[in-house]
Amino acid sequence: MNAEIISVGSELTGGAKLDTNSQWLSLELAEIGISVIAHTTIADDLAAMVNAFHMASIRSDIVLITGGLGPTLDDLTREAMAKFAGVELRMHPASLEHVQQMFARRNRPMPERNTMQAMFPAGSEPLPNPRGTAPGIWMEYPRPLHDTACKFAAMPGVPSEMKVMFRQQVVSRLDRGDKVIRRCRINCFGVGESQAEEILGDLTARGRDPDVGITVHEATITLRITAEGANADQCRDKIDKTRAAIVNRMGTLVFGEEDEEIEHAVVRLLHQRRASLSTAESGTGGLLAHRLSGVTGSETCYKGGVVVPTNAAKRELCYVEPEMLTKAGPISAEVAQALAEGCLKRFKTDFAIAVTEWQEFDPDDPLAPVPASFVALAHKGGHRVEQVQHFGDPAIAKSRTAKVALNLLRLHLIGG
Repeated sequence: MNAEIISVGSELTGGAKLDTNSQWLSLELAEIGISVIAHTTIADDLAAMVNAFHMASIRSDIVLITGGLGPTLDDLTREAMAKFAGVELRMHPASLEHVQQMFARRNRPMPERNTMQAMFPAGSEPLPNPRGTAPGIWMEYPRPLHDTACKFAAMPGVPSEMKVMFRQQVVSRLDRGDKVIRRCRINCFGVGESQAEEILGDLTARGRDPDVGITVHEATITLRITAEGANADQCRDKIDKTRAAIVNRMGTLVFGEEDEEIEHAVVRLLHQRRASLSTAESGTGGLLAHRLSGVTGSETCYKGGVVVPTNAAKRELCYVEPEMLTKAGPISAEVAQALAEGCLKRFKTDFAIAVTEWQEFDPDDPLAPVPASFVALAHKGGHRVEQVQHFGDPAIAKSRTAKVALNLLRLHLIGG
């Protein structure tokens, strides 16, 4: 048994909004053993929607639709479902009463157009929506070349309404798959995607059980383990063995799992050592402080930071010598080290990390030098400085640089 998810809305295809419903629904379906084979995003176009429903019914047993159930002229899901099934739209009195009551409770007159929300393809069934005016639609479409009908469930595009409807109205109507699907994410930092794949070798081979996929976001490598089995214990056993193999091969590149970021690992390690940290930032403009202070419990180890975008700030807040700024320049290993050491002195912490600024990059000039910055770690036993090359998308330079600085401390704390 497989499923696909269709998200409806020109605001999605046009890029104005991000489709988060499909991701959420895929995870929910996996919990009941149903694999998702396709995500489709369709604009508010009747012909395109009808075609998408037709193609989905051929290849999938379950089709979940979100969006297009509102009262406006561009809300076409119910009309597209009726046209696809070759039936007419019919009024459902109980649903109309629900819509009317929703407006009455809000002391607002109901526009005539909202009557459309009580219209359903003949033979379909309304799905009550306790949180909004738009009921969902349940429809089973007989397929000539299949023994079973394709099950359609159309739900509101508003996530809070969709999630309640799915769990209360849709899940109980779906046959559970004959397998259990479980997932795990392992996060790494310090290499690129192709190098990570080379290190992992056969673990990422196509068709392997469990499957290991690689995604990259702002220089963080996420390894997605997907296991299928007869039960949850079997899946967990597969995941545990693959996780162990990944950690063995990736070593200190691994810093956490699921939603953990590098700052979570750093705060955890600082707690274990009962150590403190401070930061000095030029190019990242406070991003290090933002990341660290967002970790629960960071207030016991992160003692504060300074943003030093100018030479005057570097001198006054981190005690960098004017002669050094003149001789080495603000973008230099020497100044990065001085910033970290000055921060260590200012906040009286066990560790300090610092980031210099970097030059603007001209993408239109092929001969322009690749911009670089420096990150530094200082502690009572010494210091370490690294250069960061700012290749690729300039939009992620700040995030990547902050992660490099945090990772410098993480590796020191674990002895890597």
